[in-house]
Amino acid sequence: MAVSNEVQERVAQLREIIQKYRTLYHKEDESPISPEALDSLKRELSELEAKYPELKNAKSPTQTVAGGVRAGLKKVRHEVPQWSLDDAFTEADFRAFDERVRRGLQKAGISDAPIYDCELKIDGLHIVMTYEDGKLKTAATRGDGVTGEDVTHNIRTIKSVPQELPEAVSLIVEGEVYLTRSGFKKLNVLREKNGEALFANPRNAAAGSIRQIDPAMAAARPLGVFLYDIDQLSTGFPETQEGELAYLKKQGLPVNPHSITVKSVEEVLKFWKSWEGKKREKEDYQIDGIVIKVNDRAQQEALGYTGKGPRFSIALKFPAEQVTTVVEDIVLQIGRTGTVTPVAQLRPVSVAGTTVARATLHNEDFIKEKDLRIGDTVILQKAGDIIPEIVQVLTEFRTGKEKKWSFPKRSALCGGEGEIERVPGEARHRCKVAGSYTQLSRTLAHFAGRSAFDIDGLGAKTVELLMEHELVSSFDDFFTLTRDEVLALPSFKEKSADNLMEAIERGKQVSLDRLLVGLSILHVGEETAYVLAQHFRTMAALRAAREDDLAQAEGVGEVVARSVSTWFANQENNALLDRLLPHLSIQEVAKPAKNAPLLGQTVVVTGTLPTLSREDAEAYVRTAGGTAGSSVSKKTAFLVAGENAGSKLSKAEELGVEVIDEAEFLRRIGV
Repeated sequence: MAVSNEVQERVAQLREIIQKYRTLYHKEDESPISPEALDSLKRELSELEAKYPELKNAKSPTQTVAGGVRAGLKKVRHEVPQWSLDDAFTEADFRAFDERVRRGLQKAGISDAPIYDCELKIDGLHIVMTYEDGKLKTAATRGDGVTGEDVTHNIRTIKSVPQELPEAVSLIVEGEVYLTRSGFKKLNVLREKNGEALFANPRNAAAGSIRQIDPAMAAARPLGVFLYDIDQLSTGFPETQEGELAYLKKQGLPVNPHSITVKSVEEVLKFWKSWEGKKREKEDYQIDGIVIKVNDRAQQEALGYTGKGPRFSIALKFPAEQVTTVVEDIVLQIGRTGTVTPVAQLRPVSVAGTTVARATLHNEDFIKEKDLRIGDTVILQKAGDIIPEIVQVLTEFRTGKEKKWSFPKRSALCGGEGEIERVPGEARHRCKVAGSYTQLSRTLAHFAGRSAFDIDGLGAKTVELLMEHELVSSFDDFFTLTRDEVLALPSFKEKSADNLMEAIERGKQVSLDRLLVGLSILHVGEETAYVLAQHFRTMAALRAAREDDLAQAEGVGEVVARSVSTWFANQENNALLDRLLPHLSIQEVAKPAKNAPLLGQTVVVTGTLPTLSREDAEAYVRTAGGTAGSSVSKKTAFLVAGENAGSKLSKAEELGVEVIDEAEFLRRIGV
């Protein structure tokens, strides 16, 4: 396959920039981008080299051990070469590794299937410790795999590292030095107070501590070590990786307690997934994946090494919340209120366990602020319940072919002549003439969605199907649908048609706040709708309210009051309500009792909860007298966190905001 100039340029760029970032990361303890984003760049390079073998290079970052020796520290030549593990990021990646292992064993004439040892991958600084006759002689960093830095004076200050072993053995052992997560936060608070640059992550903080000339600096910090591999041993060598860990523990050396030995790929993946979510957050050290090793030492020796690392071991990383990708185009999207939003079309990439090909760009100012261009390499982030967003442009990758983008004046997505205008005094753009097909389909789908009427089965695709067959063009049309009309639609059968009709019937029972959310009134989200519903109690009272009356409701300002007043003054909107309301049984939203459990408290919900949707959990907050916040601040009473909680959890921990799970939340509100 001929390699295009574009691919060759990309590979050269990746090698140069990855090497620059690796040097900063491993030699200077600096992180211009997150470790996850760096992993993503390395993976792209590895995939290109696999696709185009003629581009492989022995000096490529994919073939070399990352690291180096900092000036000022004594050099140590390793007696045993230090390796770097290959990374896996998905279930498919690990299955491919398992297949390579099995083929390698068969080639070596070994018929026994591999048994795997699984350990946590500690995100710290690689350390090599040498004991002679049971006494600690040296401790060195990995460096470039051949030569490391002598950091014995600092390792001796770590309380968990024994200066002398119970047996007078000589051994070389590998492990990871880490800084506790709690200690990392305290350290950065102190550095900020002293006007010092903050550490980017616990790994950098640990590395910076161990590479100090003065051991008092390391002694003052909460450092720990986990050891996991024996390189040399003067007595009989354990026959398995499991045995190595047991031997290290017997000698009083610190070993991580969370490791298992398994016989199947499925058990490996089960262990990986069990640590992927909230479980790892309970440990006071950073974990970024698991390390899998063939357990049997004879099988390890048969499999051997590549130029970079062992063929019998791999690091299976957790799904990254930050990855790199390329902006291939910028298109427009019409929102339910007529707002026109730019959206980046991306080279598809997996982030936080899901494949994404689009990211919101918010508005024109966001694009200008980041100087984002079509063709740029960017860092994409998806954390918990946050939609994918571009957080950084990697301008080092620019070739001059990137294209600047500006807001068009017209779009076929808008009504009328398709004109677009910027809203005076705001960052957003809108269609001059609303009512486009795309906007209408989004508005109708929102009306039936979870935060509004919550009609199961009326998702975006079903709404579009109903529109295509001219069955629905307004909110009230949902409630005049007949079973026969639904049954005549493609893909609908007896059971699915009955289910949809039953869901629509249930949807007729709706609280006033959910009705207001469903109407897509500008600036009226779930929290504002709840406030309005509490204050005015009935739709009749709300329709009769003047702008001044609306502004008197607690938490409703002039902007919201003007928007609501304008919506209800519109003749078409009133005609819609006159058609819609006869179908509905609207429930009042009662004001919380004076002894409501969350009265006056702001509560934030994030991540995937075991039984509750985010909308349901926030509804419980409001029913209990609280306010459902959208972001974590010092005023947040507590955070309810589920799986994949992401950045809101990090913010809560940073601010010292209490974090609870769903069970505790339900207990507090008496459900």
